[in-house]
Amino acid sequence: MRVPNSVVLPVGTHVDCCREEEVEEKRRDIMAKIAAMLAERKSNLAHFIDNLEGSEEPEFYVDQWERLKEMESCTLTILNLVAVNCTDHCDIKKLEATILQHVKNEELFPEVIRVLPPVYRQVEAAIVDIAQSEEMADHGMMDLQYLLSKLSQCEYLANLGRELLQDILRYLHRIGLVVWYEEIKHLESTVFLQPTFLITMFKLLVRYRLVQQLESIS
Repeated sequence: MRVPNSVVLPVGTHVDCCREEEVEEKRRDIMAKIAAMLAERKSNLAHFIDNLEGSEEPEFYVDQWERLKEMESCTLTILNLVAVNCTDHCDIKKLEATILQHVKNEELFPEVIRVLPPVYRQVEAAIVDIAQSEEMADHGMMDLQYLLSKLSQCEYLANLGRELLQDILRYLHRIGLVVWYEEIKHLESTVFLQPTFLITMFKLLVRYRLVQQLESIS
């Protein structure tokens, strides 16, 4: 909802726990709830923007207004839900084929035909090597400037500049190879070369019924 021109593919699991007619019923119900959620979000954003514009001193709320307008302009494409049985390898392959089919759709992803300079692939390969090296800590966190110095040690990347590296990191962040929160001040100089570490950390911190679990401890 906060990323411009997002494309979302809902996936419904545990099909093996449902009757065939239930699957289609649940599919329609989920898609209807998603549509209602997006409509409510659009309405809420418009309401907040109107409130700011109608305030007595709107100049004090310019930052909030700009952020809300930016969020309002973010388009979100919701694809048809794919129902899968995760215990069936054929269903997993079906999901994989569906994802690839959508990714190759130039209307959904105009950049799919973009030709990247060779240095993008070279930096990507070098980062993979660094991430898999024995000296890399399990958390995979690395200072941006240190990463640049490591990459510059490669003969074919000796002239790699910080600005070009940042462009490449944005691309690698979009495809999920690394995670780089450049928009967060405290994290802009940190690159996560092991995104799976973040997933593991969030799974430990964000848990179902966490409050109840904590309250049950004497």
